[in-house]
Amino acid sequence: MSSVTKALDLLSHFSAARAEIGLSQLCRIAKRDKATTYRHLQALEVAGFVEQNPTSKQYRLGPAVLQLAQTREATVPRKASTERPLFDLTETTGETAHVTVLSGTKMFGLAVCDSPRHGTRAIIDIDVFPLHATASGLCALAFGPKGLMDVALADLTSFTTETATTPSALSNTVDAIRQTGFGRAMRSYETEIEGVSAPLFDQTGQFAGAVSVASVATRFTPALEHTIKEHLMIASRDITHNWGGTIPSHIEGLWAKSLTTPHALDSTS
Repeated sequence: MSSVTKALDLLSHFSAARAEIGLSQLCRIAKRDKATTYRHLQALEVAGFVEQNPTSKQYRLGPAVLQLAQTREATVPRKASTERPLFDLTETTGETAHVTVLSGTKMFGLAVCDSPRHGTRAIIDIDVFPLHATASGLCALAFGPKGLMDVALADLTSFTTETATTPSALSNTVDAIRQTGFGRAMRSYETEIEGVSAPLFDQTGQFAGAVSVASVATRFTPALEHTIKEHLMIASRDITHNWGGTIPSHIEGLWAKSLTTPHALDSTS
């Protein structure tokens, strides 16, 4: 990994829940020594990618990140085109819906729509989605670039007792997803959340991201699973169309087959 890559990778540790990070904390999170981390932060600060809070002395994202984000959305308007499909998905399922995008080897959160139907609902509060533990990450492993599996295997962090933490367990989970066309995380990232996702494609014809529904596990019945899958297909088609792509015929075939066997992924629990 080059010095530039290592410096830019520090930006991925900032999130809405962790908007400011001190030097020592960032060293622990990134698993790097203090001298190297400080040098990278100085370079990022000069470029405007991070800035220091003058009061706390902690680091936060800088104005250059906002400028790049605005330019990205203006030139590749993906977020805006997800709003209506996500709203419809939330309305029809009654659960939280969200979209993630694949950038390099990471799945980043792009948009979220919370359902007002339930007082208790899934809260999406992460920016980078673990490939081996989330529905969207597993969807990427099943339908994205082959090199993603090596990335996932390099960090099989255990989040719950259901997380795939061995190569064979992860391989079996991904193989099952390839049989249905739907990513599925059965309490593997959070013990109280069940997730289902469908792949998204762009104008290149390649996997570009995933649209997902996160449900409180106690509400996740076979009937709700079937409803979620039905409307995930619609949302995936709509978003993929908005991104200039089309759903591959073999994915459409997997969906059709999966909906005639609603419990196809039960064996992955």
